[in-house]
Amino acid sequence: MVHPASPMAAVPAFQRIKDHVLQQIQSGKWQEGEAIPSEAALALQFDVSRMTVNRALRELTAEQTLVRVQGSGTFVAQRKYQATLVQLRNIADEIAARGHVHRGELQRLERCRADAVLASQFALPAQQPLFHSVVVHFENGLPIQLEDRYVNPAVAPDYLAQDFASQTPNAYLMRVAPLQGVHFSIEACMAPPETAELLHMAPMEPALVLRRRTLSQGQVASVSALWHPASRYQFTGSF
Repeated sequence: MVHPASPMAAVPAFQRIKDHVLQQIQSGKWQEGEAIPSEAALALQFDVSRMTVNRALRELTAEQTLVRVQGSGTFVAQRKYQATLVQLRNIADEIAARGHVHRGELQRLERCRADAVLASQFALPAQQPLFHSVVVHFENGLPIQLEDRYVNPAVAPDYLAQDFASQTPNAYLMRVAPLQGVHFSIEACMAPPETAELLHMAPMEPALVLRRRTLSQGQVASVSALWHPASRYQFTGSF
């Protein structure tokens, strides 16, 4: 209980509760995805009505600090990691800029042939050889992107010889096939089961997929689909 003479008495009760919740999260005492104390418990702790607590939690939910689940409780929201669309940046650099640790897990690296759809995207005859890689990118141990990429051997003939555990496909391609242009689209959809499993996505959780086609040396260099769990990722940009 706050003493009437205390400077804190001038701070509205709901704001004191918000400040307390934020301090617990920022200190690491309450982790992402963890349930916080109930409204009744917080009302008792701060000696206020549940209506006051409800206002504080509603505002923190609107600010995407908390997530309220009917019948289950209130939880610390998972952070949504960001990627900029204005620049075609290496995801490892994006993660390092946030002071976090990147790790890539190579799932597939192979030679294949272009089906009708890929042949059209690369402006190549059907059955032309392509390189194919699938890499899952982790941020602080949490999977945030599955990169499914097809590459034109004419612009990156040594692609299959690369170690994509120590460098990303994007970093390699930017070095050997300087970017001349990019076309992209973003959509929300359900991820294929294998993709959802590799990204540790919840059942029925939607994904954000960035489909991107890059140009280099006067031809299409790569076609990629970058899958992200919608609960942990967002795209930003400004012009």
